[in-house]
Amino acid sequence: MLDRPLTLLAPGLARLTVSLGIVAAITVVCYAIVPVNAATAGFIYLLAVLLIASTWGLVEAAGASIAAVFCFNFYFLPPVGTLTIADPQNWVALFTFLVTSIVASQLSRRAQQRTLDAVSSQREMERLYALGRAILLAGPQEDAGREIARQVARIFELEGVALYSRRDGVTYQAGAADLSDLEDKLRQVALETSVVTDKPTRTMLVAIRLGGEPIGSLAVRGTAPSDAALQSVCNLAAISLERVKIQETFTQAEIARRSDTLKSTLLDAIAHEFQTPLTAIRVAASALLDGPPPDTDSQTDLLRVVNEESARLSRLVREAIRMARIETGKVQLQRSPLNVRNLMERTLADMSAKLDGRPLTVAADPDLPELLVDAELIELALRQILDNAVKYAPPGSPLIVEAKRDEAGVILSVTDRGPGIPEWEQSRIFEKFYRGIEMPSPTAGSGMGLAIAREIVQAHGGEIWVDSKLGEGSRFSISLPSNPEPNI
Repeated sequence: MLDRPLTLLAPGLARLTVSLGIVAAITVVCYAIVPVNAATAGFIYLLAVLLIASTWGLVEAAGASIAAVFCFNFYFLPPVGTLTIADPQNWVALFTFLVTSIVASQLSRRAQQRTLDAVSSQREMERLYALGRAILLAGPQEDAGREIARQVARIFELEGVALYSRRDGVTYQAGAADLSDLEDKLRQVALETSVVTDKPTRTMLVAIRLGGEPIGSLAVRGTAPSDAALQSVCNLAAISLERVKIQETFTQAEIARRSDTLKSTLLDAIAHEFQTPLTAIRVAASALLDGPPPDTDSQTDLLRVVNEESARLSRLVREAIRMARIETGKVQLQRSPLNVRNLMERTLADMSAKLDGRPLTVAADPDLPELLVDAELIELALRQILDNAVKYAPPGSPLIVEAKRDEAGVILSVTDRGPGIPEWEQSRIFEKFYRGIEMPSPTAGSGMGLAIAREIVQAHGGEIWVDSKLGEGSRFSISLPSNPEPNI
């Protein structure tokens, strides 16, 4: 326990010794080497005391002043060589010299202290600015408490920082010192909105308030900033924690809004997609029920229409359910070996009505590998890309569907001769609810097709992209690995 006070005392003793040495040196020079009169010697002593005061402080200046008075009296005031003073006026001069020395040194020390305080305040302002900037640039995040504690410890060079948040009941720590033993005190300080100082460990605990309401507490260990700076740190922490809370509320509201939008979009898409098979079923059923009894061949054709369109309705229902699950992140892959040629033929057959007689070119490499994928989802993704091409490309324009082998697996692509996509827009077309600026009709599509295709492809460990030039058309490509990772 004594080592610390002795360590702090040693520099002071050294400075006092040097101050006395300076007075002794002036005495030797002015008395023995370059003899001067009493006025000159007194002036030199006074300058030395002022210099010592401005450099080190009041204690060293006071010691130098007393030593200078004795030397001045002994060596320069008659009778020289004694501490007695013959002329009473010299007593006044000596007293004035002593008072002047001490007062001047104290004023100098105060000026020096004000300078130090100003520098310290400026340093704290710079640190507060750096802290505020770091918190603002970090942005809202889930572990905002941990980031605040880390930045406070780093910027203010503290041994340890602990931040307690009442909202989630978690204490975040940063720095080399372990402050886990302060968790109970942090909760207590947050509830009582008090300030606790532990001088032996150089630890300070202070409540964090926002709008008068306690929302947490902060503990710092080491050379703590001033009370004003520490309160500013608490205010920055309160603002950052509140930003996270507001961001979470906004995110929840946005999720709810998008959920409502998705429901409306799916309902619109289902109503649009279901209209064609329902109309076909209704026409066939009416022909069977209301018209004259058809012959066997006509009856078989009508029943085939009902069967095919019913199967199509069933597929649309399954797709709508899976689309909703994909949107909510609950997609589950049911992998099985898939022949790519069969996939292309089946998808094009299902899309034949929508293709509306467009010229269609189909090309596939002869050595395509089998893919271990969810066949229904991959077919849905390919159908979304084909549907997008039909919506954008002019009626009667050709389409090219290709399947090529590459090092990783298979690349499926659909090429149209539509208006093309501007380069600035190509990065947005896979976003949810985004619709291209060249969409021919305000009701043609929901803006979900390409986003759904992207989610399906990424769930399989593949990639989807577009190559397009204005006036030349677009090519949408899907890469699917032939050997997917086990955890995909």
